Amino acid sequence: MDIKELNERIQQESSFVELLSLEMGKVIVGQREMVDRLLIGLLANGHILLEGVPGLAKTLAIKSLANTIKAKFSRIQFTPDLLPADLIGTMIYSQKSEEFVVRKGPVFANFVLADEINRAPAKVQSALLEAMQERQVTIGDHTYFLEEPFLVLATENPLEQEGTYPLPEAQVDRFMLKVIIGYPTKEEEKIILRQNMLAESPATRPVLDSADIIKAREVVREVYVDEKIENYITDIVFATRYPADYKLPDFKPLISYGGSPRASINMALAAKAYAFIKRRGYVIPEDVRAVCTDVLRHRIGLTYEAEAENITSEDIINEILNTVEVP
Repeated sequence: MDIKELNERIQQESSFVELLSLEMGKVIVGQREMVDRLLIGLLANGHILLEGVPGLAKTLAIKSLANTIKAKFSRIQFTPDLLPADLIGTMIYSQKSEEFVVRKGPVFANFVLADEINRAPAKVQSALLEAMQERQVTIGDHTYFLEEPFLVLATENPLEQEGTYPLPEAQVDRFMLKVIIGYPTKEEEKIILRQNMLAESPATRPVLDSADIIKAREVVREVYVDEKIENYITDIVFATRYPADYKLPDFKPLISYGGSPRASINMALAAKAYAFIKRRGYVIPEDVRAVCTDVLRHRIGLTYEAEAENITSEDIINEILNTVEVP
């Protein structure tokens, strides 16, 4: 299939994106970037971590997205006393059949909202890690596969540190995107005020089902990525590992570790999904730049020297994007 035909097909296949955005727009005011990132995760089959202060509609956005799709949704409020069995399920003894039977936990859903994920201890995190990476859960001697689509949408509060457990790097790396949520504008806040003072709050309705999402994911995989774009993605990721090779020697003492191959894979997939949202059948450098920060911000380790100088991973990513040659 040539690019012109592919482009026309993608334009037809991606028509539902506007419908999803309109439905979410009934409930979510502004936060266009957050909505786009949720759609990227949905279409590219990648988990998403949302970070922001309380009250910025993180949980509401995830619930609204799940409500627009006819699929099973579950919410897990993570707490320090949570056990793996509370997440994945456990074996219980049935007096009727006189044998142990499996009672599945809330992770057996299409959309799993992991609220305040950094409040759960290591055992719970490791149970969730298997579900996120392997798309399966082990209970007793048996392994159970999770139904597609399966998406973990997690929230994290950056302010409160009491009673929290920093997520291990291995788990953070399983999230395709880490999205930082900012405050709304003054005009958006006025609309939020008016909506919340109405007698009946606006609500979303289902416009797609699970089969539509699985089909859309197959189409997203067909979005064309030129070799020049592949080189651009690998150059960006390699610049986080070997900054001196990319005329950024000052960054060498600031970066303890760079992006893994998973960063390159996720950047390519996220760029494909972003092109699909923009109703294009091919990836351009602007698509890569649009998703780059969210893909890399949690994959760059900073040294004590960087923290002492108040240099963030976003600062490093911006400088890399300004330095690496755009095809």
